[in-house]
Amino acid sequence: MLVKAEEGKPQKGREKKRSHPGGDGDGGARRKRRGGGEEGERGQTDSGRKRLDALSVGYFRRVGERLGEGFENDEEKEMFVENVLTEVRGKASLVATDRTGSITLQQLLPLSHPEQVAQVLAELGGESGSEFQVVSCDPCGGHVVESAVRQMSKSTGKMTNEEEEESCGVLEAQVLSLSQMVRDNSEQFIRHVHGSHVVRTLLHVLAGCLGPPRTESILHPRFASMFPSVLVCVTDAAASAVFQTMLTVCHRKRPKLCKQLLRRTMEYLSSRSAAPGVSPLLVFLKDQASSRLIETITQLAHKAVLRDLYKNHLRGQLVDLALHPIANFPIQRMTAASAKHKLFLRLFDELIQGLEAILAAGHMGVIVQLAESCAESGEKQAELMQSLLNAFHCAEPGSRHVSCLPLFMSLLTYEVYYHSDTMMQRALARFNERSLLLSSLRTLTPADLLTLATDPAGSHVLQALITTSSDKGRGKILKRLEGQYVQMSCSRLGSRVLEAVWNSASVNHRQSIAQELGKDKNLITSDQFARHVWAKFALSHFIHRRAHWQEIQTGESKKRKLFSDILD
Repeated sequence: MLVKAEEGKPQKGREKKRSHPGGDGDGGARRKRRGGGEEGERGQTDSGRKRLDALSVGYFRRVGERLGEGFENDEEKEMFVENVLTEVRGKASLVATDRTGSITLQQLLPLSHPEQVAQVLAELGGESGSEFQVVSCDPCGGHVVESAVRQMSKSTGKMTNEEEEESCGVLEAQVLSLSQMVRDNSEQFIRHVHGSHVVRTLLHVLAGCLGPPRTESILHPRFASMFPSVLVCVTDAAASAVFQTMLTVCHRKRPKLCKQLLRRTMEYLSSRSAAPGVSPLLVFLKDQASSRLIETITQLAHKAVLRDLYKNHLRGQLVDLALHPIANFPIQRMTAASAKHKLFLRLFDELIQGLEAILAAGHMGVIVQLAESCAESGEKQAELMQSLLNAFHCAEPGSRHVSCLPLFMSLLTYEVYYHSDTMMQRALARFNERSLLLSSLRTLTPADLLTLATDPAGSHVLQALITTSSDKGRGKILKRLEGQYVQMSCSRLGSRVLEAVWNSASVNHRQSIAQELGKDKNLITSDQFARHVWAKFALSHFIHRRAHWQEIQTGESKKRKLFSDILD
């Protein structure tokens, strides 16, 4: 009997997911959005630096509330923005470095004209731009600087006349002034927990990776001058995140330059001293900062780099690394990147030897990625399935095979209990040969199938297995679900599974589902989830004009088959 896991409670042994440094240019992805840090007494901090007075804080709090209400027209909005920016002038740094003021400015700047944003940046930087570092490295001020920099990417794509072009030029000049300050003080910026986020946003903007597509050069000339020191980036977490952003941007905009950087970085990492006979990369893979950098390198690397990485550094070490709490993440990226190459076969043969140990260590990400790469490459699927049966101790005797799906779902062997999400099962559902999983699914009771359909994890797996089955296989599963459709339709998750099943079902299967649901019209039409099912399945039409409903469903079925034949 399948039992729903309690929602909201962390499961013991669950592998922690590892976030990656903002490849999307969101400078606040790894810190609290909207600024942070404990505020001291209003007026000044413990260090004696001036702070915004209480009256002004109240004003900017009310401004933030007003911005949340919206405006009736552009004229009202522009007048309001101008009035607020008038209050900001002369104390922009105080406003930006105050928590309330920072939040308000982040809301206000996207509504401002480029010239107005430039004025705020000019005041934040001071006459020579020397104040940029202080504000950028402030937990609240850094967010404001990021927001201002992003407006350059938005405004560039909206220029329609000379006046707007000149306004955008003023903003660009301030952004370049900031980039010059970053260039002159690169190590201080990229190693600072807040300043590094400003640099990452700046890199995305200068590279043209944020905002609408541009017709001019894809990289601003200033971009190439901002490359940080590899030595600093390997050993410092904040600096490493900056370098990863730079590599990602280069991969999108300058692939040849990216290849050079990847090769040189790997050469540098490989040249560091280590114990005799031990690759220095094995040390870096187990370090928090440098392992993240190697992850990014692996994701962006071309075949030759991946082959060299495995041949000269990782061969014979994959299982040990997959068991390590930090190194297992780069191994996941390596497995993913190799799926398109023959190299994957070597990685698979090595990792599969330690599959049960990896499961016991709770590093399900490695197993999930192995399954996904098997599905993507079309290779080693049967071997992985057999190894999973062995690892879950249901390979022998053969009568245990029918227990595999519930065991995979709960990650419960006959002797040991593991925890994970359903990513592995979803990957297995993409395998060419799914008969074992489907046979196991068909042994579940209707109540168990309902539990799967209404479970946050199980619903995805059930949906994948049903919708990818043949009409005959789908029919066998739907036969076991009869009597459960009403309860499924009244569930947030179950109703989604039911809709997905409906979209792939034959006319006969749809008619069976509609027949069952139509008997409980009052319940279904009054339920917040089921009423959408009632409307989408046109069940009123089914009850009152069945012949016409049947004609419509038959037409839709023919269209689906036609498009399927074209795609095939």
